[in-house]
Amino acid sequence: MSFLYKIWVLLVFTVFMLLFLPGILIPAFFGPRAVAVTYFFMKAWSWVFSKLTFIHYEIVGRERIPKGSAFIYVGNHTSFLDLPGIALTIRGQFRPLAKKELLKIPVFGWVTKATCVVVDRNDSESRKKSIGFLKKILGFGISILIFPEGTQNRTNNLLQPFKDGAFRIAVDTQQSIMPLAVLGAKRLMPPGKLDFKPGKIKIVVGEPIRVQPGSDIQILKEEARAQIERMLLQGAANS
Repeated sequence: MSFLYKIWVLLVFTVFMLLFLPGILIPAFFGPRAVAVTYFFMKAWSWVFSKLTFIHYEIVGRERIPKGSAFIYVGNHTSFLDLPGIALTIRGQFRPLAKKELLKIPVFGWVTKATCVVVDRNDSESRKKSIGFLKKILGFGISILIFPEGTQNRTNNLLQPFKDGAFRIAVDTQQSIMPLAVLGAKRLMPPGKLDFKPGKIKIVVGEPIRVQPGSDIQILKEEARAQIERMLLQGAANS
């Protein structure tokens, strides 16, 4: 059954990604604001993928996200299944920061290029350009998504150490930070494995962290990490 389920998930992923692909890719040619159409189709794809694969997303605290407000979203990262749930959680459009290795995935690589800010982590010039583009996106009133751990958490620790990037951008732009906690994704699709299980993934929205001129990067980082850790522990205790 697990083999047949895996084939079904891959089939749903590919078929519906190809069906929605024109609506995802074409708006990207008309500038950052037009990509709002892209995110309509991305959210639609996420909803269809969830329903047909029996991977259900429970969203808690979405009412804390004001309509029309842009944030720097930061969250834990344990699985490729994080992103469909986060796409359904965030109001409006947003741009994730993505590593260039995702461009190699068939079909999904095209979507990554159209919807994400791609960075080569081994190239300092690429990182610098990506940070500059993220700041430009925030200037348009569009949210960004950064996983401050830098990569999927393959350890047994609740969280990996957070990098400074997201919080440095927050200070530079004085943009509020919104913590997110993703629970259960690692169990349904472990990092680094093409394996799936049906089940429930919970996305918990934290309290916004206001950023003032001169805010301390380390304090912001510690506050965001503490919120995410607390939500993960509470979610695990209630499951």
